Amino acid sequence: MYNRTLHNKRKRLETMVKSTQIARLDGLMLAASVDDEQVETELAEVKSQAKMIFRRLNRNSEQQASIESGQYTLHYIIKDSVCFLCICDRSYPRKLAFTYLSDLAQEFTTIYPSQQYLSATLRPYAFVEFDTYIQRTKKVYQDSRASANLDKLNDELKDVTKVMTKNIEDLLYRGDSLERMGEMSGRLREDSKKYRRAAVRINWELMLKQVGFCSPPWHAEMRDTTNDTSVR
Repeated sequence: MYNRTLHNKRKRLETMVKSTQIARLDGLMLAASVDDEQVETELAEVKSQAKMIFRRLNRNSEQQASIESGQYTLHYIIKDSVCFLCICDRSYPRKLAFTYLSDLAQEFTTIYPSQQYLSATLRPYAFVEFDTYIQRTKKVYQDSRASANLDKLNDELKDVTKVMTKNIEDLLYRGDSLERMGEMSGRLREDSKKYRRAAVRINWELMLKQVGFCSPPWHAEMRDTTNDTSVR
């Protein structure tokens, strides 16, 4: 009985939200969860990757995405130019992770006015007190099998099947992008139009040359003679 309880407890700890960070799209850190020493050591590399992700984000980035990194997954959402990111065990349900981030985003943007957290003179980690809410909310989402969380998982209105998923190596080391597919498609369409117009122009010029629709040699000679006469 004791071993089963210990096993269940360990299993719950292996499927949870590990850490949370909040930053503006310009990279300024606003708040973060205060993690214990063990978690800090365990997540040192992943947290470094999270900072690199923050530097990659901009207004054209996907508003929510999942980034896989070894045994962990980094999930983020963007609301009002602020990115809410959490590091979870890879087995933690993605729908719960995004619901957790949505709760944080809703609370943060409700209690703090945008002119405050978007201020140009704001110092880093200006909202450290928000960790109290982060820790309280994290406890609610800790056990993915709790009845309240099962209800969230069954919420058909929260569809995360179309959320962009990336691999951290592709993103940071192979030049992959977090841009919205719509933005990328728009630019690809524009580029395609430019290439198509250029191709039409080139084909038209080639056709004109083939049918001899260009200045004949005698016309050029006459123009030269005229120029010579005018000089005299």
